[in-house]
Amino acid sequence: MTFGDLSERDRRALIALGVVAAGLLIYFFAARSSSVPAADVPQETADAAEKRLAMLRERAATVPGKEAVLKEASAELARREKGLIQADTAPQAQAQLLQVVRRVARKQNPPLEIGQADFSQPRRYGGAYGEVSVAVTMNCRIEQLVNMISDLTAQPELVATSELRIGPAHATLKTMQVRMVVSGLVPRRLVPENKGGATL
Repeated sequence: MTFGDLSERDRRALIALGVVAAGLLIYFFAARSSSVPAADVPQETADAAEKRLAMLRERAATVPGKEAVLKEASAELARREKGLIQADTAPQAQAQLLQVVRRVARKQNPPLEIGQADFSQPRRYGGAYGEVSVAVTMNCRIEQLVNMISDLTAQPELVATSELRIGPAHATLKTMQVRMVVSGLVPRRLVPENKGGATL
């Protein structure tokens, strides 16, 4: 029996069977070639690799600039921290702060005499520093007080006036009673901690 002896219907069935078989063969080979291990298939095109390389070079070029900024910031921080009152204990730091206040008072014209001095409990200042304070009393004229406050802020130590109370002035001497609280920054280690872990 030959192809010509088959009926029209059988011929069409055989042609359809051949087309389906060819399609299955094409699908089988296509699926097999896509199952090649990923290591054998390039992951990115040449253009994508060039773009990624350019981006990495751009990032690498910014590193020296960032290092320079970090170095500059570290130097500035070290310069500023030279003004911290350095001591082994908080009472020693408070005594040094009082010496700074007395030094500035002696340089006024005429020199000011510091009366009573009271120390406050050291406390935390920000996350990295501590603060010690001393309250001093004195009698002075208004211009002397202004000069003293200005001179305190010009000291190499990081000190500043944190509180000021002015009492009644003496009419004939033109002086007034002043209670001034001066604070200074110290290393964080000088601030005591209570049993609960909170700073005082």
